[in-house]
Amino acid sequence: MIKASDLTEKEVVNITDGRRIGLITDLEVDLHKGRINAVIIPDGGRMGGIFSKELEYEIKWSQIKKIGEDVILVEIRDTVEPAVYSNREEEVSYTPKEKPKISSDTI
Repeated sequence: MIKASDLTEKEVVNITDGRRIGLITDLEVDLHKGRINAVIIPDGGRMGGIFSKELEYEIKWSQIKKIGEDVILVEIRDTVEPAVYSNREEEVSYTPKEKPKISSDTI
């Protein structure tokens, strides 16, 4: 068994091109089915300014191929353009996802 905190300490690497994607900061969990749907990784490659939106990437659990001692290997076929494969709803390829802003009004 593995803990969520263990996942956040492992580097995520794309086996398709060998690129390091980053570290997991969050999980998308289906509470009704009791399973992890995706892992969330912030986009550290973009320079953020005061008015820029923070981006994060969602990697579907089905794209994770191996969880090792130090790294998590994922298979992302297309990293240039975000893509949704219509024949397999559960497979979304490296899709930028806007991080919701939390203000004092929403708390």
